[in-house]
Amino acid sequence: MATYEILIADDHPLFRSALQQALTLGLGPEVRLVEAASIAELEACLATKADWDLVLLDLNMPGAYGFSGLVLLRGQYPQVPVVMISAQEDAAVVARSREFGASGFIPKSSPLETIQQAVRQVLDGDVWWPPQSEEAAAVSAEAKAASEGLASLTPQQFRVLTMVCEGLLNKQIAYELSVSEATVKAHVTAIFRKLGVRTRTQAALLLQQLESIPSGAPG
Repeated sequence: MATYEILIADDHPLFRSALQQALTLGLGPEVRLVEAASIAELEACLATKADWDLVLLDLNMPGAYGFSGLVLLRGQYPQVPVVMISAQEDAAVVARSREFGASGFIPKSSPLETIQQAVRQVLDGDVWWPPQSEEAAAVSAEAKAASEGLASLTPQQFRVLTMVCEGLLNKQIAYELSVSEATVKAHVTAIFRKLGVRTRTQAALLLQQLESIPSGAPG
């Protein structure tokens, strides 16, 4: 029986293996680590098993727009703590991680000992934030509203939304997801209702509220 079961969601194989090594050394050989290279893979892991002890989530994952992956996880699996991992380390990104419900934030430049300490702290039911992250960086009312709307979507609706925002037509989305066009239309209607938007453009703009760097902040 594994002591801890942790999902590592990152699209860089090298970083995933570094995390594997750090966590195995820090938590012992009984830890069970499962890797996901995209939001779709992460969702598949959570769909088959929802009681993970921790998800380590890369900020810029394929299939996510900035913080939308975090918002989706907090909405669908509120019982699973999520720690963000990112090469973007400015205060605004850390503050938005906290605001959108993460249990911590680990900069990718952190030494192995820091990663181990952060993970242990969150597994013990605490949170872990970088020392310099106390600067206030306000999250806009629009971004908060966007996160609430997204948190109410099902994983399938979220997938449809990201495809809509990538400019795919309903028939293309139907083909990609192996469902009927009528099903896609029903999803789009439900998504628009939940997000309070009327057009694809408005949906795309809403999703952009969750980009990792807020508009107007230095890139």
